Amino acid sequence: MTIKVYGTKESTCSQRVYLALHEKEICDYHIVHVDLLKGEHKRPEFLKIQPFAKIPVYQDEEVTIFESRAIVRYIAEKFKDKGTTTLYGRNLKEKGLVEQWVEVESQNYNPPVDVIVHEEYFNPKYWGATKPNEQVVQENVSKLEKVLDVYEAHLSKNKYLAGDFYSIADLVHIPYTYFLIKYTTKGHVITSRKHVKAWFDDISARKSWQKIAKEYINES
Repeated sequence: MTIKVYGTKESTCSQRVYLALHEKEICDYHIVHVDLLKGEHKRPEFLKIQPFAKIPVYQDEEVTIFESRAIVRYIAEKFKDKGTTTLYGRNLKEKGLVEQWVEVESQNYNPPVDVIVHEEYFNPKYWGATKPNEQVVQENVSKLEKVLDVYEAHLSKNKYLAGDFYSIADLVHIPYTYFLIKYTTKGHVITSRKHVKAWFDDISARKSWQKIAKEYINES
């Protein structure tokens, strides 16, 4: 099966897709580089497969899908008997819990992390910003800390977000959290919380993420 992922190596959203593929031991996918700086995501040929002009886009012989979390769900279900078989839960109850925490990540966790990482890392590196907007950063740090207090309490009783098994609920957090810790000044919001830190240390030590971090991020 020919699998293409339209994106970039350093794109956090694209990395969710690469992660899911590696967890399923599917490593022969092809990355079709979309140069955002050149506006390739706004060209007519790309808009045909992603009308909202965002990466990533996943393609195989059967389907074209955009939105990273939808793609991850698709991969987990399509290849459910390969690699890490718990990604989408082992029964309906677990699947419901996985979905719950994917939604929490999307609606509560990702928005402030996204702003912080862009203000302190992506905007200066790629978009010419001379310095972050400190007021915006601090506002989003405050939002994130409230979310992380909930995570800390939950993870004090659960090894992973959906229970005792690693799933896409955990996976979708990895790229942005890695960038938050490694490339911003606000990583302490993670590392200062005992159970959140232990959880992230665990999930980011997986071979799938170690490979992506080494080959896709640290080479950039």
